[in-house]
Amino acid sequence: MKIFDNPHDNQHEYLAFCNDRDSGLRAIIAIHNTTLGPAVGGCRMFNYATEQDAIDDALQLSEAMTYKAAMANLPYGGGKSIIIGDPSCDKSTAKFHAMGDFIERLQGAYISAEDAGTNGHDLTLIRQRTGYVFGVRPDPLGFGGYRKANPSPATAYGVYLGIKQALQEQRGSDSLSGIRVAIQGVGNVGYALCKLLHTDGARLWASDTNPKQLQRASLGFGAMAVDNEEIHRLDVDVFAPCAMGQSLNHHTAPQLLARIVAGSANNQCSHIEIAERLHQRGVLLCPDFVINAGGLIDLAHDFDGRRHDFSLSLQRIPDNLAEIFTAAKQQNLSPVIIAQNLALQRLQSIPSSHFTHHLNSLRGSAMSYLP
Repeated sequence: MKIFDNPHDNQHEYLAFCNDRDSGLRAIIAIHNTTLGPAVGGCRMFNYATEQDAIDDALQLSEAMTYKAAMANLPYGGGKSIIIGDPSCDKSTAKFHAMGDFIERLQGAYISAEDAGTNGHDLTLIRQRTGYVFGVRPDPLGFGGYRKANPSPATAYGVYLGIKQALQEQRGSDSLSGIRVAIQGVGNVGYALCKLLHTDGARLWASDTNPKQLQRASLGFGAMAVDNEEIHRLDVDVFAPCAMGQSLNHHTAPQLLARIVAGSANNQCSHIEIAERLHQRGVLLCPDFVINAGGLIDLAHDFDGRRHDFSLSLQRIPDNLAEIFTAAKQQNLSPVIIAQNLALQRLQSIPSSHFTHHLNSLRGSAMSYLP
């Protein structure tokens, strides 16, 4: 295995392999870029087929977090951590405590958060060993325990705003009345998105690998249940991938009938050329690291104590998309490439010493949260 020749290694700064024999923890921490500040990214738990698959995912997801934070104008870089295992049966207090110990050793270079396969309880266990966790804080009233933030509603609302902006761009109106939307994955974010779209009069189709979640969306919002492997082929206006990434690949992308792709999933295209081919077909693809930034904005503002300007920051999502769509038309490039270029321009405009000052203040802040 050649780590430095990995095609997904796009100048990553740090890659750690975390192995704790006592708990059985096998994990990876990837830091892509810390120009804007310490790397942030969720702690994902998934039963990867191979360790190489886990490494590739960590590298891709951490890079996307760099772009997400830059486009959201947040003082953070991009990172990701991955615990290899089945979240339905492989969790333990010892594993998450060990994960917290590994994160603590990085002294604030990486800040973790909730992600696919982990929940607020898991992050609370990590938080018991390190202060570098988004979304979990000691009870401010002093009664003990922790207060856990839920970023899913903010993520869903950001996607909702993004869909409306895409409709405005393509149709000249952001009305959702009668708009046909296929949502792949109706977990926490997908379900919240269903509610927002249903309230505005959209017609919904939904798929999920979890029958209970699919039934909940069907009963709650009249979403028509569809097979998870077929939903991308529906003749709808908007395809919203809200589950695991790479739903648009060399097999599924040519079958896509929707004219807008706008969802919360990370890395929705398996390869960058997929995004370019969709653009050439006239499909309006909302870059995932732009449209799904609501949760990160929510957690960052909570961590930094800046709740007063949260709504204003969330408005950056449709504003960014409007700028990206305009540039994509002018340059005849995929919105994904345009968004990446804009994020890189912001990274290049920041002095290299910026992170040092932010990290010093973060260390003091994080230590003050420790129990």
